Amino acid sequence: MPHITVLDQSTIDRIAAGEVIERPASVVKELLENAIDAKATAVTVEIRDGGISFIRVTDNGCGIPKDEVALAFLRHSTSKIRSAEDLFVVASLGFRGEALSSIAAVSQVELITKTAEQISGVRYVIEGGRERSSEEIGAPDGTTFIVRNLFFNTPARQKFLKTAQTEGAHVAALVEKIAMSHPDISIRFIQNNQNKLHTSGNHNLKDIIYTVFGREIASNLLPVEYEQEILQIRGFAGKPVIARSNRNFENYYINGRYVKSTVIARAIEEAYRPFMMQHKYPFVLLHIRLEPEYLDVNVHPTKMELRFRNEEQIYQMVCRALSDALAHKELIPQVEMDHADAREKPAAADASQKKAKAEKLPESRPEPFEVKRRESLERGKSFADGLQGERNENAARAGEYDSRSVYQIVAEKQAEYDTGEPLPARQESRPRKASGPAQMAQTAEEPVKKPADAAPPKQLDLFEEKLLEPQSRLRHKLIGQLFDTYWLVEFNDHLYIIDQHAAHEKVLYERTMKTLKNREYTSQMVDPPIILTLGSEEQVLLGKYMKYFSEIGFEIEPFGGKEYAVRAVPDNLFSIARKDLLMEMLDDLSDDILKSGAESIYDRVATMSCKAAVKGNHRLSPGEADHLIDELLTLDNPYACPHGRPTIISMSKYELEKKFKRIV
Repeated sequence: MPHITVLDQSTIDRIAAGEVIERPASVVKELLENAIDAKATAVTVEIRDGGISFIRVTDNGCGIPKDEVALAFLRHSTSKIRSAEDLFVVASLGFRGEALSSIAAVSQVELITKTAEQISGVRYVIEGGRERSSEEIGAPDGTTFIVRNLFFNTPARQKFLKTAQTEGAHVAALVEKIAMSHPDISIRFIQNNQNKLHTSGNHNLKDIIYTVFGREIASNLLPVEYEQEILQIRGFAGKPVIARSNRNFENYYINGRYVKSTVIARAIEEAYRPFMMQHKYPFVLLHIRLEPEYLDVNVHPTKMELRFRNEEQIYQMVCRALSDALAHKELIPQVEMDHADAREKPAAADASQKKAKAEKLPESRPEPFEVKRRESLERGKSFADGLQGERNENAARAGEYDSRSVYQIVAEKQAEYDTGEPLPARQESRPRKASGPAQMAQTAEEPVKKPADAAPPKQLDLFEEKLLEPQSRLRHKLIGQLFDTYWLVEFNDHLYIIDQHAAHEKVLYERTMKTLKNREYTSQMVDPPIILTLGSEEQVLLGKYMKYFSEIGFEIEPFGGKEYAVRAVPDNLFSIARKDLLMEMLDDLSDDILKSGAESIYDRVATMSCKAAVKGNHRLSPGEADHLIDELLTLDNPYACPHGRPTIISMSKYELEKKFKRIV
């Protein structure tokens, strides 16, 4: 029989470290959060070999007093709280007092720190939880942690680490997330002696989004501003056009802490549900400020999880904040042609294709006209070479030249000679391009602007005149129906394509929701009744929501055993009421634990009513199409059906002219 013994301190420390330190990113997280808590305005994170062999975190914060350095590495030593009551109002990122102890237990740590009040700093070395040295040293204000050889004394843990490249990617992702949580702090990330990230600390969150995610994301953002008595939300919501297939772009911070929360995630996805297709997830970056007494942050050692005092209230507020940001915005996706195909085609491939074509051509004696044309081209090229050289010399002196090369000019003249007709005049001259010193001066002073005709198409600007506005309705030009499914509308240099099925679904959905909320529904008897056989969980759900089913026109009663009889349904569901649809609606209710009962029922009934919408491959008259567009004008969100598919897409005149080579 095994005997009970007390573990030695080294084993205790390693077990505790295993709860906090999983990989190099865990070390960086703890040290970076400590730097932020120390009121640093600038932090540099440097790693090598993915952080396995070397991590350095330097900040300009308040530093650690000399007599508290050794104390900082003891378990449960902290400057963040003083009693258990403080856990309910903690405002710092760290508070457990386990980070430094856990890091020191499984690595070799060197600390250099100095406070503003001290003349000199301290250099402290601790390895595997044991102090090695402590000495005075000259140092700037702030703290530097150097962590070497992670898990050097626990090789079993080291075997579970991934490659240096993978571990480095985890560190990079973590630093980016913390940088976005504190736009007021300048954060630099260096990986293997290369700068990977540097934020300015200028409080501009959109600048950081651009740095981390790039231009496409930054140019498709909607501001989010929402404030209630206990909660404040600031940040950005991405337009549906930049949706992704996973939740990696759902970023939210609560009181400056990067966390994962099922409540927040579901609120985000519920707000976006009318705008997106299933299995697509939005880009959001939200800073949420919540009174500390409404939070329990002491849930998990890594502090990545937390609990809310009133989950449903928080859910509703986050959902409302995003819904308000998305509502009444022109979110029509624009069809764009792929401009990259021609540019990405390798020159070598072009040459080989031309050579192959030339080899396949049969040899034939050139016609007299061809001989004349070829000689003319050769003379033109010779003239062009001389003129180009002279032109470049003049340009170097004058500092500018026409971006249209002389070869293009000669080619145009030659085409005129061959055809006997002048080419159409170009609509717009291209901008002049600087050369030599003038080019350098222009680059230094201001960015080179793109020509107006080269501006890429983009999603409609929110301040442009909207298609679905009453004042725009009179200028819609209804062209006709395509494939008995899509209606074509011309408006303001754009072609709009409306999916009649998706549009009608949305009209029915919002009409039904309004009817249910205003209690304007009536019942329709079903004969014979629909018999449902329910399992134990389904019976519990039905009992929970029975009151709301009855309120909107359902008549459901026990039919013996596990069976229930549906004797009446709301009149708008009469034509589509089937056993499988009713069972599907009941099953879906199990996912809506954070919604009120009435709201969940309304949503499911309205979604079911969409199945009565006019289908594709069904010919509508122009009058019916006009009426459908008129109904879209009255909706809060006419741009996506209840399942997230777009009701309208557009294509600009610019894109069409590119397709027909009117613009090159």
